[in-house]
Amino acid sequence: MSVHLTILGSGSGGNCAYLETAETRLLIDAGFSGRQIRQRLATIARAPETLHGILITHEHSDHTSGLVGLAARLDLPVYCNQLTREAIETQLHIQIDARVFATGSSFSIGDVTVDTFPVPHDASDPVGFLVHTAAGNIGFLTDLGHATKLVVERLRCANVVLLEANHDLKMLQNDPRRPWSLKQRILSRHGHLSNDGAADVAEQILSPGLRQLYLGHLSRDCNDPELARQVVARRLERAGGGHVSIFLTCQDAPCPTFSF
Repeated sequence: MSVHLTILGSGSGGNCAYLETAETRLLIDAGFSGRQIRQRLATIARAPETLHGILITHEHSDHTSGLVGLAARLDLPVYCNQLTREAIETQLHIQIDARVFATGSSFSIGDVTVDTFPVPHDASDPVGFLVHTAAGNIGFLTDLGHATKLVVERLRCANVVLLEANHDLKMLQNDPRRPWSLKQRILSRHGHLSNDGAADVAEQILSPGLRQLYLGHLSRDCNDPELARQVVARRLERAGGGHVSIFLTCQDAPCPTFSF
């Protein structure tokens, strides 16, 4: 059986992906309402009741808001580190069936193995994931201010990557609706990757085995999807990465399922 990956949505208002292997069905983050996640899963003929667990990168609401309607109600296991668990339970006022991992460790769920690694972001103990399946490795890197050497090393063996491309620098700087304090947070080394920052990461993790790159967490106001794609595509082309397919995620609808 193939591995199937569906980015159910990605953006500043919510992030959630669905991964299915022969034995295992997982959500990676749950940043939409439980109802929204259920509706998006229904578009691929899946339901939350069949999930084996939810992996959580960090506690911000655009990655966890669906836990109230899913994990708490359906008693689904939630895989996160201890500081993230504490933050989730405090913020959402729920008790979760937490399967706590130490950041930097690996664990297995069914026929997949998950490597965890720290990322620089303004959360309690944020992580990225590299999920190993029989068909290939999938990296999830959606919130970080810059890529450390460790991040790059972890993702160099990925065949598919969901990578943040949050903003265009000029559009963010010129945005009249965001106060300077928020702009400073986004631009900090614990904030969010710009298009150029995403291109830097894409170039550093480029390998002959990298096949699919999803650009995620795009800002509605401070980015343009086609601009993000062009910036990353040009960099990859110059670096010999013409074999990598680039897909844009969006906030409002799932991406087509990628099977491999």
